[in-house]
Amino acid sequence: MSVAEVFAPPTGPAEAAGPVQVPPAVRQAWAEATQAVAAAQARALQARARVQALFPGWQVGAEASADSPAWGVIKQADTWYPDLIVVGSHGRSVLGRLVLGSVSQTIVTEARCAVRVARRHDRARAGAAPVRLVIGVDGSPNAKAAVDAMAARVWPPGSAVYVVAVLDARLSTALAPTPPLLEEWVGASPVEMREWVHHMVETLGQPLQAAGLAVSSDVKEGDPKRVLPEIADQWEADCLVVGARGLSRMQRFLLGSVSVAVAARAHCSVEVIPPTVQTLRGPGGIIVAGTDKRTSAMQPLCEGIYT
Repeated sequence: MSVAEVFAPPTGPAEAAGPVQVPPAVRQAWAEATQAVAAAQARALQARARVQALFPGWQVGAEASADSPAWGVIKQADTWYPDLIVVGSHGRSVLGRLVLGSVSQTIVTEARCAVRVARRHDRARAGAAPVRLVIGVDGSPNAKAAVDAMAARVWPPGSAVYVVAVLDARLSTALAPTPPLLEEWVGASPVEMREWVHHMVETLGQPLQAAGLAVSSDVKEGDPKRVLPEIADQWEADCLVVGARGLSRMQRFLLGSVSVAVAARAHCSVEVIPPTVQTLRGPGGIIVAGTDKRTSAMQPLCEGIYT
């Protein structure tokens, strides 16, 4: 799907507007909007051809519309009920990574399904080669949903996943709702706390191992907004996966900022999984790809739906 950021032009001839004379400037604006939508349609068709060539068994459509790019994709997703939305990241510079594109950020925070912010990466990989994932967990249902979604997919042989929990002790004194991971800390000694977290991480790794992935796990300390992207970079991950806080707007602001922050800072693709996500099972999944003049969204998608 490609969205032209223009007001929708009239669907019929200008004369249909009635006896009132249409000013030349308005006619010009209509013509430019029509051209913009046509260009968006051409990009969508080009992207469809690329996806269809890589996945011959899929039914691939192409859509173009005139709207705000983020809300155009979200409106279409609300109609299609997709399992996954794939959008490109605008930022290639350090500043671009720290400030997530407004389109990507809006879709990440407002979409009701899983969202992948796709980025190119330097590690060359063929379409069916093993992939590397990092999954950030915190003991919440949202984190379990992320693990379950990854475990339900089909992975190339040799693929690996690194499951990690990041303990941020500063949150224990924050004037905000207690995060799920911290709830287990109440009344526990530091040793008991770390033992519980290690057990949680190892338990979440079991369904991933059953799915054929080579599983590693660990517990780190620090700010997850910083530590998770650093781990993904050090581990040369193809994708960093985190759970979304699919609650109210205020709860997303207080608790869900980790997913938005890592989506902005990570060098690799980032997939944000809401707690109600439907598992993506190959041809049955519907994907909305927000395509524009760049190819940053298309390349990671076309490398395989595995990542």
